[in-house]
Amino acid sequence: MAKTATKSAKKPASKAASKPAGKPAAKTAAKPTANAAARSVSKAKAKRPPLKLSMLKPSVNNMTVRVFARAAGFDAAEIDAWGHTRSPEYMARNPAHLTPMIEDEGLPRGVLWESCAIMQYLANKHGLEKFYPKAPAKRAMVDSAMFYLIGTLYPYVARATYPALGFPQYAGEVGHSDAHPDRKSEAQKAAVAAIAEPLEVFHTFFRNGKPFIGGKSPSIADIRLAATLEFLAVIDYALPDWAKEYMAAMEKKLGKAYAEPAGDVRGYIAYVKSQASA
Repeated sequence: MAKTATKSAKKPASKAASKPAGKPAAKTAAKPTANAAARSVSKAKAKRPPLKLSMLKPSVNNMTVRVFARAAGFDAAEIDAWGHTRSPEYMARNPAHLTPMIEDEGLPRGVLWESCAIMQYLANKHGLEKFYPKAPAKRAMVDSAMFYLIGTLYPYVARATYPALGFPQYAGEVGHSDAHPDRKSEAQKAAVAAIAEPLEVFHTFFRNGKPFIGGKSPSIADIRLAATLEFLAVIDYALPDWAKEYMAAMEKKLGKAYAEPAGDVRGYIAYVKSQASA
C-alpha cells in the first residue's frame, strides 16, 4: 500500500511541467491530504491491541459488545463460551459466570464482564469519544440512557422474551418459580404491556428529535438499545414506527459491524420460532 501511494503521488508532479501552472497544483496538494488522513485512521486502529472476547452468539448482551468492537475497529478474537461458563476454568476467572467477558492485562483482575462496563472501559482507554463523549453533560446523558435501559427496559424485555427463547429466568422472577403456568403467563403479558412506556422515554427524551441518542452518530447507549430491541422479534412485538426506523438507521450507519452480530441473534430467533410452530 505504501508503494502504491508513493507512485501515485509522483505522477501528477511529472505532468505539471507540460500543463499551465495552478491546475495540477490543486490536485497534487489534495492527494497527500487524503493519504495522510487514511494513514492517520490506519495508525489509530493499529494502536488498538487484539481483543479477547468470550461471548454467546444468541445473546443481545453479547451482541452489544460484538457490535461495538467491530464498529470501533478492534481486532476481536471471539471465543464461543456456549456450555463452558460454568466450567472450573471459566469460574476461576469469572465467578459470576457471565458473558460477554473481555480479558485485558490492564484490568485489576484481568477480566471484565457486563456489556455497558466493557464498552465504557474500552472507550475510555482508547479515547473513543465518537461512541462515548468526554464532555460531562453529554456523557451523563449516554450513561443515563444505558442505566435506564438495564434497570428498567431490559428487565421488561427479559421477562417478556426469555420464556419464548428458552433462556432461564433469574431467581425471584415468576418465570423461575413453581408458580402455576397461568401466573407465569400473566407475568409475561404484564411485562410486554410495560415495554411501551420506557420505549417512549427513549424516543421523546433521550433522542429528542436526533437520529441517535449520541446525536448524528450512534453512541454506546444506542448500540445497547438497538441490540435489546432485537429480542422483541421473538414475541412479534409491534414496535412503533420510530423504533423500526431507528434500528434500520443503526444498521445502515454501522454496516457489517452491526449486521453480522445481529444476524446471529436473528438466526437464533428464527430457529426458536420455527421450533415453536413445528
